[in-house]
Amino acid sequence: MMNRPIYLSGLRLLVFLLLASWLFSSAGWLLAKVPEESKGVLTEQELISLAEQLKKIGLVEEKAADYLKIITSVGSRLTGSPQAEAAVEKASKLMKELGFDRVWTEPVTVKRWVRGEKEIGLVKSHQFGQLRIEVAALGNSVATPKTGLEAGLVEVHSFTELEKLGEQVLKGKIVFFNIPMDRTFINSFAAYGQAAQYRVRGASAAAKYGALAVLVRSVTFRIDEHPHTGLMNYESNWPRIPALAVATADAEKLSRWLKEDPEIRVYLKASCQQLEPVVSHNVIGEITGLEKPKEIILVGGHLDSWDLSPGANDDAAGCAAAIEALRLVKDCGLKPRRTIRAVLFMDEEFGGTGGQAYVQSPERAGEKHLLAIEQDQGGGLPLGLAIGKTQEIPEKIAILEKALQQLGLNWVRNGGGGVDIGPLIKQGTVPGTVVPDSQRYFDFHHSALDKLSAVHPRELELQALALAITVYYFSQEGI
Repeated sequence: MMNRPIYLSGLRLLVFLLLASWLFSSAGWLLAKVPEESKGVLTEQELISLAEQLKKIGLVEEKAADYLKIITSVGSRLTGSPQAEAAVEKASKLMKELGFDRVWTEPVTVKRWVRGEKEIGLVKSHQFGQLRIEVAALGNSVATPKTGLEAGLVEVHSFTELEKLGEQVLKGKIVFFNIPMDRTFINSFAAYGQAAQYRVRGASAAAKYGALAVLVRSVTFRIDEHPHTGLMNYESNWPRIPALAVATADAEKLSRWLKEDPEIRVYLKASCQQLEPVVSHNVIGEITGLEKPKEIILVGGHLDSWDLSPGANDDAAGCAAAIEALRLVKDCGLKPRRTIRAVLFMDEEFGGTGGQAYVQSPERAGEKHLLAIEQDQGGGLPLGLAIGKTQEIPEKIAILEKALQQLGLNWVRNGGGGVDIGPLIKQGTVPGTVVPDSQRYFDFHHSALDKLSAVHPRELELQALALAITVYYFSQEGI
């Protein structure tokens, strides 16, 4: 009687083991048929809940504003300057203190242009007397003679008008490009692009007809006494002549005076010069992906600024928001499948060599950048997300859009891009940008007004939150 139960139990065990073996092999076959990207999928409700969780941390702590203060504490960060290198050290130290998985720098060879002494601009009129105007040399400009330069002034409103006037009128004169930003544009960046071409190309266009120098109306909607600088370029086949921005209030006055007194003369003095190139650095920090560490979701801004201010909006804000996005992901205990990387690029303003150096670095070996978000439109209130490939991933975009609505963002549209991520885009990386309200951005842009007080801490934190949700979502789901 004792042997039978033992025999039956052994038989049952054998059947159980055979059945378990079959189920295991079948389950393995079924799992093999499930697409890899479906594992760990975030549902709409899960992402919305995460947005709420991040919001409670970010909006209470507002750490992005703290990081903005650290970056701007060194002052202006003109490419190649000691202040720019001090910012590299501070940003690197900050990311290490925040406990990111990896923090390092990569070398970038940059131009070294210096402004020299404060520029002088004087208007001399037999009818109105003498007036001092606020001017600033444009980046990359040559200097005037050491004693300055004085000549008659010719106002133009387009390259077509410049060409019509020709050498007969322009030779030996200072050309005054008085082209305001078009106030009818809702998109302030579109208005900027239209007007900035005269800043970039004006000097060589005027030199072609024998002009001695150019004055360019500052590219801003605001009428004030602060010149707005920016990069200009020379064409190799024409003489290099001095190029200076003039404050909009003085541009308005110059235009009025010229109508009454065409014989006005203008004196300009600038001592800017080009020095030898120097080595600076991109600053990089990351939360390394658990499953696919070589697949990168990048977010960044540029660490350099112009020399007239600390560049709080342009672009310390973008750098601070990128750092805060990673900090929020880390402090929430989130473990991304793919690597989330913050890159603070050097030298966006003087030619974008930081972005080029980044893609050319040996560190990129074996890496695949799926998404690159560039924040370089100021620290204003985020309105929406511009991102490439929206038509190819409508389901993912719909889920992300619902989550971003919890932060007040109203849309996700096709778009995105920037100077720093341009080289990555050429390699097939999807671009992105959290788009802020930019109506006041050009009030400060490239001028002495771009100070810490120009950025609202809460608006900047909302940008960082939108970035955190976006980069974490795509680190999990791919793109």
